[in-house]
Amino acid sequence: MTWLAAATTGATPGAAGQAIGYPTLFLLVFLGALVPVVPTGALVSSAAVVAFHQAAPLALLLVFVTASLAAFLGDVVLYWLGRRGMKSKNGSRWLEALRSRAPEERLSQAQGKLTDHGVAVLVLSRLVPAGRIPVMLACLMAEWPLRRFVRGNLPACLAWAVTYQLIGILGGSLFKEPWQGVVAAVALTVTISAAPTVWKRVRS
Repeated sequence: MTWLAAATTGATPGAAGQAIGYPTLFLLVFLGALVPVVPTGALVSSAAVVAFHQAAPLALLLVFVTASLAAFLGDVVLYWLGRRGMKSKNGSRWLEALRSRAPEERLSQAQGKLTDHGVAVLVLSRLVPAGRIPVMLACLMAEWPLRRFVRGNLPACLAWAVTYQLIGILGGSLFKEPWQGVVAAVALTVTISAAPTVWKRVRS
């Protein structure tokens, strides 16, 4: 990835590098929304570090637009695939994948909160580690139409992109070298993502 390679070498990517970097960021975040194994938050934070060291507000804006749009489209496609699975007698592999990543306890909590608070829960679900899939599955089980999901998912993706971009800006502002900021941003995002699992194991 061009902008990540530039961060690790301390170089500033030029126009050609940016032309490759932004589509790559879009593709990885989009795929990460469909297959929740790609650390999309860390990718956005790393891209924000590089953009911050370029001292170019337009670069930060492009990272925000690219990340939020990719996350939004990925979520919409995944939800659409999930709805197709719900309507099918035999289900679908996408629906099964969603169910496998939503433990019964978290799904029950998501369903209860969705009933009580509606769209607000969907907005917050992208900011809570491992919260997106249970809430999305709860929306599917509540038979939310795609249009309603889209209305709630748009602010969710915007808030998610802003949050992880701010993490990247913070990491970039603390260190002189871009690669140091990338390491700090990635470490912070991984810590945030792992915190609920660690806390659950400590409690048990």
